Amino acid sequence: MRMNPKIRGVLPVLHMPFHEDYTIDFDVLEKEVEFLIHAGCDGITLALASELLRLTRDERLELSRKLPEMAGGRVTVTISVGAETAREAAIFAEAAERAGADAVMAIPPVATILPGLRIYEYYKTIHDAINIPLVVQDASGYLGHSISTELQARLSDELGERIYFKPEAQPMGPVLSRLQELLNHNGVVFEGSGGLYLVDSYRRGISGTMPGSDLIRGIVVIWKALEAGDDKRVYQVYFPVASLLLLQLPALDTYLALEKYLLFKQGVFKNYLLRQPAAFGLDPYTAQEADRLFIYYKAALGK
Repeated sequence: MRMNPKIRGVLPVLHMPFHEDYTIDFDVLEKEVEFLIHAGCDGITLALASELLRLTRDERLELSRKLPEMAGGRVTVTISVGAETAREAAIFAEAAERAGADAVMAIPPVATILPGLRIYEYYKTIHDAINIPLVVQDASGYLGHSISTELQARLSDELGERIYFKPEAQPMGPVLSRLQELLNHNGVVFEGSGGLYLVDSYRRGISGTMPGSDLIRGIVVIWKALEAGDDKRVYQVYFPVASLLLLQLPALDTYLALEKYLLFKQGVFKNYLLRQPAAFGLDPYTAQEADRLFIYYKAALGK
């Protein structure tokens, strides 16, 4: 196995809090960071579930500057830098590294379905612009364009140990195992299902998980129980976590709406606004079911 990567463990994705005018609420964002650190996470991540594709270029650069300051060296910081061109992605990556990020992560361009060679060149451009790890994110579960496991393995073989992976293509378990085989079980691979497949993925050799922020207390307990080999505690907490995650399927906006609602319920967020246009808003029946399931989740945590 590759020796102890710095970026590992529970690395929740930040959800973006907004004022009523849909500008970023940086005070609440800092409160979210503190909530995550207090819950025991190992790092924080800016990613698709941060509504990344709805942020302006200036907002993304500002977040790259501010998030390492908010973390203050207590946890690692991973910044997503994916863009429609390799040049802009490299600019985002360079800015993140200058600001003190520990790693960057990138999805491929979303407007164009690229052949394998162009995807390789895209990631190589980002990799060559920085000196910190680059997480290759196959977000095909949301975006529909998968990156073959063979191409991901080639990136690792040719670009070296700073290439990490977050495979999300379906079926997730077999795809993850196939990637591990191609990497000779020597890669740094993160689970990307929000925690829904965390237990199965852990047994397939992942280095960490990048769930949402809303159920972080439960995810941390599950991760620690997996590390300790305590299956009873794993499933005691995993079942209510999984029930809430299933309620969030199947689209990205359903995840976002419910995750923000749960952060609101826990006193972290002031509201659960999604930046518009969004495909889904939280309806009262979903909220009521989340309220019922959240009771079981808290009971499993002993709270």
